Amino acid sequence: MPVMMKAAVFVAPGRIELADKPIPDVGPNDALVRITTTTICGTDVHILKGEYPVAPGLTVGHEPVGVIEKLGSAVQGYREGQRVIAGAICPNFNSYAAQDGVPSQDGSYLVASGRCACHGYKATAGWRFGNIIDGTQAEYVLVPDAQANLAPIPDGLTDEQVLMCPDIMSTGFKGAENANIRIGDTVVVFAQGPIGLCATAGARLLGATTVIGVDSNDHRLDIAKKLGADVTLNFTRCDVVDEVMKLTGGRGADAAIEALGQQATFENALRVLKPGGTLSSLGVYSSDLKIPLGAFAAGLGDHRIVTALCPGGKERMRRLMNVVAANRLDLGLMVTHHYRLDDIVAAYDLFSHQRDGVLKVAVKP
Repeated sequence: MPVMMKAAVFVAPGRIELADKPIPDVGPNDALVRITTTTICGTDVHILKGEYPVAPGLTVGHEPVGVIEKLGSAVQGYREGQRVIAGAICPNFNSYAAQDGVPSQDGSYLVASGRCACHGYKATAGWRFGNIIDGTQAEYVLVPDAQANLAPIPDGLTDEQVLMCPDIMSTGFKGAENANIRIGDTVVVFAQGPIGLCATAGARLLGATTVIGVDSNDHRLDIAKKLGADVTLNFTRCDVVDEVMKLTGGRGADAAIEALGQQATFENALRVLKPGGTLSSLGVYSSDLKIPLGAFAAGLGDHRIVTALCPGGKERMRRLMNVVAANRLDLGLMVTHHYRLDDIVAAYDLFSHQRDGVLKVAVKP
């Protein structure tokens, strides 16, 4: 095995470049995974733009699909050569946060981060890949606490079929799970990017009978219909709040899922809710949010506002891959472009500027 590998590293705001780095050593609880496919996430674009700070020289990316190259001495139940994924969130499950039911907020890894939206600390440090340790846009990635985080890929599933499981499928589904959806509910999903599309699919799977997808891109709205949306609204051609009120007979939606991370979508998600409705927020925000007094009923509307970071761990990954294996959902259609790792800079340029109908990019070393 070579001692060096290629990796996409954060250099400075506006610059992610391919570099040579040493292949990491494997500790007793780790696994070295040879990446066969990974992808670029919207959060990686926030990193590229300097909106979310990481250390210069860090390998970015957090969505690994690959093959176990080497196992740590303490890792049991896996074998070298086995196809696996790991969640974008890979906590160790020993922290107070993990044992309190929020492993994505694995507090044992709080680290100083300079000028950060989290007031100097990365409170979401269960997210380690491409955040506080080297990530997955590389030829190899070191998976920490491997026995808790590696999930074998079922036979017959391709890399592209499971590529969404580590992050956007887990995140989108968590948005739907947090929305308190019941059978027969009306749910509005704002933004039909990759995570919003997964939230749309998750809302349908949880029993919502009217799922309304909102976006400005007709192509994405068409995909939303394939993944579970009953109604699609292009917000450039209608007043979304008015349309939702018409569709619900003036009652408002039972739940709204915000999957973009902007003030306008957050406000509209609140405005479409019925009294007692739930706003499930998935967006990564880069500035302070304001809550409009009227939409919030001055704090008297029994609303719930719930945030989430995608759940990780091998059991979460197993369940998500079961959904794919059972043909309940085909997210392979979201992979619109393929790039070699050697061309990662071009892949970022395409994805960050949202050209050519891109949804997700499969990146292969």
